[in-house]
Formats: sequence, structure tokens, C-alpha cells
Amino acid sequence: MKLNVSLGVIGVSVLLGVLKMSELLDKAKNYVVEKVTNMPKPEASVTDVDFKGVSREGVDYLAKVSVSNPYSTPIPICEIKYSFKSAGREIASGTIPDPGSLKGSDTTMLDVQVKVPHSILLSLARDIGADWDIDYQLDLSLIIDLPVIGDFTIPLSQKGEIKLPTFSDMWA
Repeated sequence: MKLNVSLGVIGVSVLLGVLKMSELLDKAKNYVVEKVTNMPKPEASVTDVDFKGVSREGVDYLAKVSVSNPYSTPIPICEIKYSFKSAGREIASGTIPDPGSLKGSDTTMLDVQVKVPHSILLSLARDIGADWDIDYQLDLSLIIDLPVIGDFTIPLSQKGEIKLPTFSDMWA
């Protein structure tokens, strides 16, 4: 009889110890989540989207992206994904693998080249209309590798108008 009571007391003590350990782990987890949430993170913005050139394959546009790094060490950029839309449909998309890294405690300018095939531009004739421009939406995902956190995606979106090249632009 005494043996059963002793094992019951030990079982309750172990159960209470496990509950206290669980509470301690929950507090530690909440502390880490709060600290990570409040950490400064890199911020980005699209500063310009403009005509770059014409080739046999299509028309090239260049998006300039400004990314600020709040940390003193460089941060590697894993990849940049982009989607270029006009008239409600995607006209170009792609991925730029390993485009470099962000300078420590500085702002880095990234160039994202978008190539739109000529055949797609011809199918957008209604949107181009009399003003000879394309209404566009550029969606970018900058995927960077933050220490401790891991891969972190900065989503960007830019809407605007781009003038199509004229003959003088092509031969200038």
C-alpha cells in the first residue's frame, strides 16, 4: 500500500515539473517571436520602370529597385521573381537567380530586366491606342536570406505607364 502512494506522489511531482517546463518553453518561444517580429528588416521600393532597348526577341524594360539594409553586414539575395502584366494579363515573367547581395548599412540599387516579346505587344494594340504607351503592373518578390530568420520575401508592386519606343528610339 505504501508503495502505491509513493509512486502516486512521484507521478504528480513529475507531472507538475513537466507543466512548469512547458510554461517556461512557451514563455521562451513568445519572447523569441516578439524579438524577431520587432527586428528591423530590409525595405524595398521600385524607383523607376523604363524602356531599355529593342532586340529581335522583343522589347526590354528595366526596373530599378532600391533596397535598404539596416544591418551592418551584407545580406545575400537568393533570387528575384517578377511578373509584368498589362490589360489584365501577364505578358512577361521570370526569375533572376543569385543577383548578389545588399550592402551593409546602405541602400543597394538593383536592376531587374524584363523582356516582352513583340508578338505580345502586337496583341495589346487596344491598350496601346493613340497615346502609344502600355499601362502596366510589375509585381516583384525579393527573396533574401536573413540570419536567424532564414529566407524572407519582400513583395513589391508598381503600376504605371511606359511609352513604347518610336523609330527614333530604336536607332538612337
